[in-house]
Amino acid sequence: MVHKVKGAVVRSKNAPVTLETILVPEPGPGEALVDILTCGVCHTDLHYKQGAINDEFPFLLGHEATGVVSAVGPDVTEVAPGDRVVLNWRAVCGECRACRRGEPQYCFNTHNATQKMTLEDGTELSAALGIGAFAEKTLVAAGQCTKVDPDADPAAIGLLGCGVMAGLGAAINTGNVKRGDSVAVIGCGGVGVAAVAGAALAGATTVIAVDIDAKKLERAKELGATHTVDSSAVDPVEAIRELTGGFGADVVIDAVGRPETYRQAFYARDLAGTVVLVGVPSPDMTLELPLLDVFGRGGSLKSSWYGDCLPSRDFPMLIDLYRQGRLDLDAFVTERITINDIEAAFEKMHSGAVLRSVVEL
Repeated sequence: MVHKVKGAVVRSKNAPVTLETILVPEPGPGEALVDILTCGVCHTDLHYKQGAINDEFPFLLGHEATGVVSAVGPDVTEVAPGDRVVLNWRAVCGECRACRRGEPQYCFNTHNATQKMTLEDGTELSAALGIGAFAEKTLVAAGQCTKVDPDADPAAIGLLGCGVMAGLGAAINTGNVKRGDSVAVIGCGGVGVAAVAGAALAGATTVIAVDIDAKKLERAKELGATHTVDSSAVDPVEAIRELTGGFGADVVIDAVGRPETYRQAFYARDLAGTVVLVGVPSPDMTLELPLLDVFGRGGSLKSSWYGDCLPSRDFPMLIDLYRQGRLDLDAFVTERITINDIEAAFEKMHSGAVLRSVVEL
């Protein structure tokens, strides 16, 4: 059986999003068919639209999603029809060298569905991050489904599927923020503000938010920042040092991903401190640092890919904290929109007016 559903497709570089009929096959071995409830509009989707990921057009966009499993293929045991799930793009294989050494959060061989979704004319679609959730139904590898509390607001918890998890994980997992630490976050978009929230959740006593946008800094304060720095008006390195006794922060998170902000992060950390890069640089960017400074300052320079998360471990734990009122995922949902509003949501990203627009299907 093939299911005909509506989905948001980009046919060529920078082309507008169009709603088209998608053909979704029944799940085969190791696959799950999911009825989508919500999907966040993420910068990664915009990167696909701009051709910044690859040129495998047409793309079926969407990946920060919740849904209900409607069918599973043979040999699937992780989930069953009727399960509420958050989708993820780290379906660990259990067999690669990272998995074998007990670090599945670094899995090098994550799974996607084997079968392809197509347009009506048979054109195969490239599903964004192997998910393609701007559609009424999508086909994924069963391991991309993490079973979650069905009573939690799907629009809020679905954001763990990418951006919010990336920020929270950059602080909690990659940065290993501990009680009493000082943390600075450079860039307070969705990922950066999530890193602020993660640092506060981990018990950091000084959480410094850095940005050039007053609205973003105000949101960061609402989600746990103890101090804010307007880097359009002052030198952020000096400001962070001043707020940390002249030493620099224990952990500095670069949520922008530019050479300029990375250098700021590098010099704004304390000796033996940690720099975490979670903002995604473009392929043409290069970085130059004095090697003696790298050696002399010690500490760790880390990159955080998907917040070094393990969905089966992290999603249920974070949703429990959300249900307990200790993690305000609702604050990240700026607006709830329909699938017809995706193109407009991309435009709002540029203004910084939203943390997340969430499509409700």
